[in-house]
Amino acid sequence: MMDTGDTAWVLISAALVFIMTPGLAFFYGGMVRSKNVLTTIMQSFFVLALISVEFILIGYTMAFGPDVNGFIGSLDKIGLTGIGLKVMEGSTIPELAFVAFQCMFAALTPALITGAFAERMKFAAFTVFILLWAVFIYNPMAHWVWGGGFLAELGALDFAGGLVIHILSGVSGLTICLLLGKRHGYQHTAMLPHNLPMTVLGATLLWFGWFGFNAGSALGANALAANAFIVSQAAAAAAAVSWVLVEWKFNGKPTILGAVSGCVAGLVAITPAAGFVTPMPAVLIGLIGGVICYFAVAVLKEKLGYDDSLDAFGVHGIGGTWGAIATGLWATTEVNPAGANGLFYGDTHLFTAQLISIVVAYVLAIGGSFVLYQLVHSFMETRADEAEELTGLDIIEHGERGYTRGVLTSSPLLGSFETSSEMLANTVMQMNMAEKG
Repeated sequence: MMDTGDTAWVLISAALVFIMTPGLAFFYGGMVRSKNVLTTIMQSFFVLALISVEFILIGYTMAFGPDVNGFIGSLDKIGLTGIGLKVMEGSTIPELAFVAFQCMFAALTPALITGAFAERMKFAAFTVFILLWAVFIYNPMAHWVWGGGFLAELGALDFAGGLVIHILSGVSGLTICLLLGKRHGYQHTAMLPHNLPMTVLGATLLWFGWFGFNAGSALGANALAANAFIVSQAAAAAAAVSWVLVEWKFNGKPTILGAVSGCVAGLVAITPAAGFVTPMPAVLIGLIGGVICYFAVAVLKEKLGYDDSLDAFGVHGIGGTWGAIATGLWATTEVNPAGANGLFYGDTHLFTAQLISIVVAYVLAIGGSFVLYQLVHSFMETRADEAEELTGLDIIEHGERGYTRGVLTSSPLLGSFETSSEMLANTVMQMNMAEKG
């Protein structure tokens, strides 16, 4: 029987998850240079439309259709065939409400990838790659974990997407950024965020929407949703604090970019565990997650030299990995009888299942993204050339500018617009390099 309260909560949660993708567009958009702000926002906004259509046509049935050998859903529900207005089996909500909720997850996930290769991928190639990625990487993984596939049978737990969303998107993003190569001038030219207030706005929308993301995964207005809500807040807040403190110690100044990055890292880390852990472990998950992700962004990336432009891997890949591990440590059936006990509650099975599922997610993300990229690259130009990068993809790809001459300072040498702070930073860096030479 349908419960109106549960249905209302799931639909509200779907709307909350919806706002996360435009929030991500602002979050990423503020971190790029001004000449690429519209391109970056467009990638997230267009993905929201493109993948919504894909999910309704084929994605939902691939992920949640009747299981076929633990690998994929059958095509019985292609185009949402046969769903109608009936209540979903084993729940108190119409299946269409579940479709709406999962559609927002499917749309957000590929948008997360864009942060890894921002400012250098051509839009046509990006569009084809993302569509293929959603069909052949996201949909199967969603089935393996949430749709009754082999990882679910193994006992892996992922309440709201640490494996399916964050590891998959972060590791795929790293793979693509390595295949595309670094931005021209990376590590030699300052590439500063052009609008940090925009990034803070985006992070705030992400934090707000994440309550629907995690608490909505309870699929009802119930105690489990309340638990997921409070542990999400606890982990996000703890990670923001730990990131800022460690950044303050090592860099000498606490930054707003660090605060919002830490908040997102904490939300990523708690996502797979939100329906299985109590508040105190959630605080620890956030505190540790903020520190781990900070070092992934500030130390690991610098040491290895890869150009993960907006730290999609450092926050989502690493944060999701930690969250999946933490679920195997602190999950307890006291919170969710349908879950399992983790290592700290005397059971080793879940921890083992989590490690196996992490390996599977990494293999699928790396192998699948590599194959799909090579396929697209074989018949399309994927990378902007040096002149196009210097001009900026807003003009080259979309024929638009995010700002007018009255706001920004023209740079005739670059054929684009730069903020005064960017020009000053570039000048200082060039002077420092000249002194060292």
